[in-house]
Amino acid sequence: MAHHILRSTPETCFLGYFDARTPPVLHVDSGDEVTVEGLPAAGDTDLPSDLSRLLPEHRPVLEALRADKGTTTHVMTGPIHVAGAVPGDVLQVDILEARVRQDWGHAKIMPLLGALPGEFPEPEQFAIEIDGDEAVLPWGKRLRLDPFHGIHATAPPPAWGRVGAAEPRVFGGNMDNKELRPGTTLYLPVFNEGALFSVGDGHGLQGDGEVCLCAVETALLGRFRLTVRKDIEAVLPWAETAASLISMGFDADLDAAAKTAVRRMIDLICARSTLDRSEAYLLASLAADFRVTQLVDGEKGIHGVLPKAAL
Repeated sequence: MAHHILRSTPETCFLGYFDARTPPVLHVDSGDEVTVEGLPAAGDTDLPSDLSRLLPEHRPVLEALRADKGTTTHVMTGPIHVAGAVPGDVLQVDILEARVRQDWGHAKIMPLLGALPGEFPEPEQFAIEIDGDEAVLPWGKRLRLDPFHGIHATAPPPAWGRVGAAEPRVFGGNMDNKELRPGTTLYLPVFNEGALFSVGDGHGLQGDGEVCLCAVETALLGRFRLTVRKDIEAVLPWAETAASLISMGFDADLDAAAKTAVRRMIDLICARSTLDRSEAYLLASLAADFRVTQLVDGEKGIHGVLPKAAL
């Protein structure tokens, strides 16, 4: 197994979309580890007043990508081509590290967005200081950081063309699932040769729901092991830790997202046990927690968490 470093540059980043035609910027073998530099989801109005605090590559990347911007300010690093991956496979993403790489973050409220779109009619910006392992909120309260990437994705099916980066999709994307932190293994469906893995949307801290639209948006350094799996299935992204199985569901309707997450949890239980679907449904009701991942990305999210000890 080799280890690679993928830096964030105008040549290795793209902005606000996913597209199977985006050429890979790195080729790795199955089982290799990759350290990936990331930049925050931050447009010009989100930057600190003191621009000397920006990472050296931040402004050059934004300026270079502005002419080919998608629907959001999400800066993705990638794609990474993983040798041997073909459509129908699963990309196993072992999340080994997620570390904040700058001393500032931001959040905002945007009119007509968020969980309460009609109740906050004026845009508001919030500067957040990052001091060691803590986020310092504008009113002085300190909260311990819990970094994760909001976006992990393979490339979408080629027939979809270019799609916006706001919504979580079957290929992953803007899932904003805080369970996808170091120590978690994520499984993503593959729709293209090489899988074409990208990552972005660094979050220093986020609650389930992400109700005002933002987390602590910041720049992260991530480290991942990328492995092609031909022996398992992924109808939608799912994940696991040493202790838990994690199912996911996405839909504009929260009830529909919940139904999908429950169905996928039943699938996971049946795959990991000798239980039939009725027994798995009962076990999900008794032992799994179904949580609101996020309410604000167009396609809402529900994720289920089942302790493996319950199997």
